[in-house]
Amino acid sequence: MRDFEDSTLWRISAFERMRNEGNTSSGFAREDRTTVLPSTLLADLDRLDADLTGRDVLEVLAACLRHQESALLYLAHEELVWPVTLFPAQSVYHCPRDMDDASTKGLAHLRLVDVEPPGVRPPGHWMHERIGHAEHYHPLTPLLWRVALYGPRSVLLSEIGGTAAYRALVSVASHGLIAPGAMGSAAERLHRESVSMREVAGWPGMSIERASRVLNALYLASSLMVTRTHPAARHQFGLGGGFSFGFRKPRR
Repeated sequence: MRDFEDSTLWRISAFERMRNEGNTSSGFAREDRTTVLPSTLLADLDRLDADLTGRDVLEVLAACLRHQESALLYLAHEELVWPVTLFPAQSVYHCPRDMDDASTKGLAHLRLVDVEPPGVRPPGHWMHERIGHAEHYHPLTPLLWRVALYGPRSVLLSEIGGTAAYRALVSVASHGLIAPGAMGSAAERLHRESVSMREVAGWPGMSIERASRVLNALYLASSLMVTRTHPAARHQFGLGGGFSFGFRKPRR
């Protein structure tokens, strides 16, 4: 296997052949890494496995952020496996190539191949020998934003569904987060008013799917306030959920 610092991504066929041959440790994770994921994150992943749809890429990303736990995700995009190591506490991810290079068309079919403990550490970690090359670390929020807007999930994340009103905490355009067409207009309008998802879906050029994608993107970007008692709250198409806010307030 190539070293985890290699800038060349694996072809899916080569990656799966390695796994079929019984090599359970990839070249993107060092042999001396932590051997198991934290129990709280594992419990969430097991819950997703029990779902008939299997592990959803966006749900797994949300679980890592919710628990503030690092993890190495193998993402199948078109013909390549992208090894993406999330560091939610530092708001960065490690990958030989920036996921901004991933095509929008390919993101629509993004597939989670596997999840492992991280093989590298975030910048500034005391285990400096486990820190990767600086150019392989990238801001996390743009990755979450793109996967939410263009990835395979077309419905609300479970933690923000149910009877709720939504409001964007920031003007996303001013923070460099761009959504196309009507979704971009909806994201900006959400900064000015609190509304239900049904109302967002009814705005010009919007739909239930587009409203879900915008709200998921805002939530994962820590830019969404979710309230259950606001007068605008409406039952959201049978989805459950309790009171919740975004993960943290955005940095100024």
